[in-house]
Amino acid sequence: MAGNVLNATLNDGNKMPLIGLGTSRELGDALKTMLNLALEIGYRHIDTAHAYQNEAAIGEVLKTWLDSGKIKREELFVVTKLPGMGNRAESVEKYLKQSLQDLQLSYVDLYLVHSPVGSIEGTSNNPMDRAVDMNTDHISLWKAMEAQVDAGRARSIGLSNFNARQVKRIVRAARIPPASLQVELNVYFQQRELVAFCRALDVSVCAYSPLGSPGSRFRATGNWPTQDPVVLAVANKHNKTAGQVLLRHHVQRGIVAIPKSTNPSRLKENLQVFDFQLDDEDMEKLAALDKRAKGRMFFQNQSKSSEGHPEYPFKDLY
Repeated sequence: MAGNVLNATLNDGNKMPLIGLGTSRELGDALKTMLNLALEIGYRHIDTAHAYQNEAAIGEVLKTWLDSGKIKREELFVVTKLPGMGNRAESVEKYLKQSLQDLQLSYVDLYLVHSPVGSIEGTSNNPMDRAVDMNTDHISLWKAMEAQVDAGRARSIGLSNFNARQVKRIVRAARIPPASLQVELNVYFQQRELVAFCRALDVSVCAYSPLGSPGSRFRATGNWPTQDPVVLAVANKHNKTAGQVLLRHHVQRGIVAIPKSTNPSRLKENLQVFDFQLDDEDMEKLAALDKRAKGRMFFQNQSKSSEGHPEYPFKDLY
C-alpha cells in the first residue's frame, strides 16, 4: 500500500478520500487491470458513472476483492452518477438500481447528478449529439435523489458540472443538502469563485481531470499543467513529480481529486502526496497559473441543443 490517504469530511459526516481513481474512458480488461493494481496500491475511492459504460467491469473487480476478504465494504468509497437521460424524478431510482446491480453493491457512497442538462431517454450520453430534454426540473429531481438516501441506496448525494446558481437553488430547497460538487478543475482552471462559494455552503468540491486532460477533444491550447515550467520548478524543489505537486496543490486547497492513470508508477505517485508540504511561495506561484475560463478543457464545443438548454451551466461566470 502506498500509504494512508487523508479524508475530506462531508457535510453529512461521511468521509471521502482526498485522492481517488478516475475511470472515465476505461473499459474491459484494461480497466480491470488498472483497478486491481489501484486497489493493491491503496486506492479506496473509485469514481465511475452510468455514462462511462464500465460499472459492470468495476463491479466484477470489487466483488472479487470483497469476496476474498482482502477488503471490507466500509473501506471503499464508490461514486457513480445519474445519466442525463435519467434527469427526471421518476427515473432516478431505476438508474441507481441499475448501477448498483452492475457494481454488485447494495449502496454507493456518493451518487451524483452527472449534468444539469437533461436528455431524452434512450438517446446518447455524448454531449455532442444527445437530444436534450428542455423540461429538466432540478428541484423535483433532487427530491428523488434524497429518497435514495432514505432508501439506503446512497450514503451521500451530490452534483456534477452544476454552476453556483444551480447549486444555490438546490441547497435552498433541499432537505438533504448536496454533499459534493464534482467539476473540471486544474491549475490552469482553478475555479476559485466556485470553490469559495461551495465552501461557504459546506459543499465539498471534487476535481475531475485534476492534472489537465491532454487527450480531451475539448482540449485548450497551450502547455499542459504537468509540462509547465513553474510546476516543474516546484516539483524539482521538493524532489517530486509535476503530477504530485499539482495534486498536492488541490489537497492544500481542500479539494478532492480523482486523477486517472493506467501507468503503474504514476498510480503509485498519485497517492504519494501526503508526505510533503507546499509553502506559501509555492502556492502563490501555482495560483498565478490560473487562466480562468480559458483554462477549461472540456465542453468547449457542446452541441447547439445543449447550449440552448435553460440549464446549460457554462454561460455563467461560475
